[in-house]
Amino acid sequence: MISTFLIVACIAFSLWGFNNKSFFEKCVFSPYAVTHYQQWYRIVTHAFLHADYMHLAFNMYALYLFGKSVEQYYDFLFGIKAAYYYTLLYVGGIFFSVLYDLVLQKNNPHYASVGASGAVTAVVFSAIVINPTMGMGIIFIPVYIPAWIFGALYLLYSWYMGKKQMDNIGHNAHFFGAVFGFVFTVLLKPKLLLHFFDQIF
Repeated sequence: MISTFLIVACIAFSLWGFNNKSFFEKCVFSPYAVTHYQQWYRIVTHAFLHADYMHLAFNMYALYLFGKSVEQYYDFLFGIKAAYYYTLLYVGGIFFSVLYDLVLQKNNPHYASVGASGAVTAVVFSAIVINPTMGMGIIFIPVYIPAWIFGALYLLYSWYMGKKQMDNIGHNAHFFGAVFGFVFTVLLKPKLLLHFFDQIF
C-alpha cells in the first residue's frame, strides 16, 4: 500500500536527517532558498524530514490510521485510478500546504520548516469528506466527536494560530493541507459533497 511506503520513506529519511545535520539543513523547507536560489526540491524533501522523534511518531501514526482507510475508500470509489489519485492527494498536500508560507516568508532567510503534516492533514480531511460522522479526537484524550465538527474546529484553530505565530508549529501548512484534502476529494467525486451534508443533517 502507498501509505506503508510513505511511512517507511519518512522514517528512513528522518532518521538519516537526525544523524546528518548537513543533509538535514539542505533538505528543510526554506522559502528564501527556494525563491532566491531556485532550490525547488526543498518543497518536497522537507515533507520527509521531521524535527524530532515525537514529531515523526505523531505524523506517521496519523498517516497509519487514516491513510489505509482513505486508500480503501479510493479503491472503492475510483477503481484502477485509486493509487494515482491517492498519490496526487498526498503530493498535492505537500505542495499546497507550503504555498502560503512560500510567498509570505520568501525574503526571510531564517524561516525553515520540516514535516509531513501538510500532506497527512490532506489525507485526514479526505477521510472527513468521505465519512464525516466517524469519531475523531486528540491522541491520549479519550473523548471523540463527529469528524466534521473536529475538522471545523481544527481549521479554526490552525487559522487562528497561524495568524498569531506564537509557536514553532506549521499551522499554515496544517490549514492549507486540510483545505486541499477536502477540496481535492470533492473535485474527484462531486457527489461526495452531497453525501457529506446528508450525513451531517
